[in-house]
Amino acid sequence: MRAIRGATQLEEDTRDHMLGRVAEMVTDVMASNGLDVDDFISVIFTATSDLVSEFPAYAARQLGFGDVPLICARELEIDGSMPRVVRMLAHVETDLPKSEVTHVYLHGAAALRKDLTRVRSVPDE
Repeated sequence: MRAIRGATQLEEDTRDHMLGRVAEMVTDVMASNGLDVDDFISVIFTATSDLVSEFPAYAARQLGFGDVPLICARELEIDGSMPRVVRMLAHVETDLPKSEVTHVYLHGAAALRKDLTRVRSVPDE
């Protein structure tokens, strides 16, 4: 079992944008680590308090995560923290060693973990 992190930043708090960015993050985590939905044990999503348009977990449900336990929570409100960010912590079944797990940080959220060796930044639309 491994834990995989992901984060993405939204440009605006709209339902469609939320669902699109979260789906992009989840599918990128899957593709980058060679995972299928059945490999997921559970996923915790957090969102900053300025995101209220939709539950991030709903995007995963639309991707077929109906049998995977999902939960959403609020991110801590720290002065100066990045706005409009959704984070995920996924627990997965995989044979990948820790050193080969790819954590996915997209859009502005790529700046959150520059210390990771395989941080991906997808250009904004």
